Amino acid sequence: MRLTKLGHACWRLEKDDATLVIDPGAFSGEGLLDGANAVLITHEHFDHVDTDLLRAASPDLEIWTCQAVADQFGEIPAKVQVVRDGDTFTTAGFGVKVIGEWHALNHPDIPVVQNVGFLVDEEVFYPGDALTSPGVEVPTLLVPTNAPWLKLRETVEYLREVRPARAYSTHDGLVNEFGQKLIDGWLGAEADKQKADIRRVPVGESVDLA
Repeated sequence: MRLTKLGHACWRLEKDDATLVIDPGAFSGEGLLDGANAVLITHEHFDHVDTDLLRAASPDLEIWTCQAVADQFGEIPAKVQVVRDGDTFTTAGFGVKVIGEWHALNHPDIPVVQNVGFLVDEEVFYPGDALTSPGVEVPTLLVPTNAPWLKLRETVEYLREVRPARAYSTHDGLVNEFGQKLIDGWLGAEADKQKADIRRVPVGESVDLA
C-alpha cells in the first residue's frame, strides 16, 4: 500500500489499482479526488471536508463519514454512507474500522462536534482531530502535530501511548518553514527514543508500506 501526503490533513492510500482519500479539505490543494474510488471524512470542519468539491464528485464515488457531515451534503450524486464508532466496512478493496466519536475540545465556547477515526487495513490509523486511543496495535499512525486544540506534549504522549512502527505528521498545513523545522526536530527525537520511523512527510511525497 502506498501512502501519499496531499496537504494539511489529507492523505491518499493506493493499492491494487484502487485509491482511497482521507479528509479532502479546503487547505489541501488541488486534484484531491483524482482517481479516487472512495473517500473517508472524519468530521465537518472545512479543513477536512470541501463540501463543494464532493457535491460535484462522480456518482460512483463512495463517501464514508459521520452523521453531521452527511447532513451537510444533503442530496448529492456520490454515495454517502454514515458510520459510527465500532462500525466496520469495506470500500474500494480497503477494510476499514471506525474508532472514536468526538473532536478534541477547541475552545470553551465552541461545542464539540462529531469526529470518527479510521483504521484502514489494520495498518493505517487516522484519528482526525482527536487523540483517540485506538485500543489495537497500529503499525502506521497519522499523528496530528499542530492545531488550536493541541499541545506538543500531547502529541508526544500520544505517540508513546500508541507506539506505532511508523508515524507521520498530519494537520500541519498552517505551519511555516520555521514551525516545520520544529516539528521535524521533535519527531526526530521521538523516533530515536522509540526506534521507529516517526517524521513529517512533505506534501506530494509518498511512503510505501509493507
